[in-house]
Amino acid sequence: MSTDRTEQNGNGTGSDAGTGSDAAVYVYGIVPSDVEPEDHARGVGEPPAEISVVRSGRVAALVSEIPLDRPLGTPDDLTAHAELLDGTVTVAPVLPLRFGAVLTDRDAVASELLEGHEEELVSALEQLDGLAQFVVKGRYVERTILQEILDENTDAAQLREQIRGQSEDATREARMALGEIINATIESKRAEDTRRTVEALESFDPMVNERPPTHEQDAVHIAVLMKLDEQDRLEDALRELAQEWENRVDLNLLGPMAAYDFITKSDPGEGG
Repeated sequence: MSTDRTEQNGNGTGSDAGTGSDAAVYVYGIVPSDVEPEDHARGVGEPPAEISVVRSGRVAALVSEIPLDRPLGTPDDLTAHAELLDGTVTVAPVLPLRFGAVLTDRDAVASELLEGHEEELVSALEQLDGLAQFVVKGRYVERTILQEILDENTDAAQLREQIRGQSEDATREARMALGEIINATIESKRAEDTRRTVEALESFDPMVNERPPTHEQDAVHIAVLMKLDEQDRLEDALRELAQEWENRVDLNLLGPMAAYDFITKSDPGEGG
């Protein structure tokens, strides 16, 4: 947990409003104005930067100072960005900004990102209150899914027999044909198994975003936005599905995390 919610009086950027000319302000996300970073919260940079907030009315931005002479983008930076936002979502709604959102100083954060957008931001935060994103990822067990395809597809089984014990050069066309059948069948099974997963989660009434596969043997890859306090029930539902698919699909659940897949708010500098 990286942030806390406390009573705040008034608006503004706080006592550390200044930013040196050799530094800029990195913005992680937008939160309600009563959010206060915990003492141990840290952000991007080496050493990791201290997190603070810039407030304007009922909204605030989670920020940290970064030196202008240090490029961003290390694995540690990406991890720090995600960990801060994902820790925040367990205690308060957050509108995550994409990695790399930087403004000149704290005044620019208030004037360019927060002021003039308060109603829109408050409305979005209210819609996210009590919700979190989870990612469901499943990958086929290679031996099991290949045997399943051979059992179901006569052409694939015949091609497999032609290839067995033969050199790669002598069976090049057969191998290519078998590969095409396997790829097409896995794509069809992925669509079917994704639908099965979404059906298993219907009782949570989630918003669902189907993500593209990251591996040729991915069985399911979806992001769901749902009530944070139903995480235990979600884990139970996926445990039942994993038992149904035992030795066929390895299922994993990531989260809770910020609603990355469900936010359309423009980042600083994008306009609109």
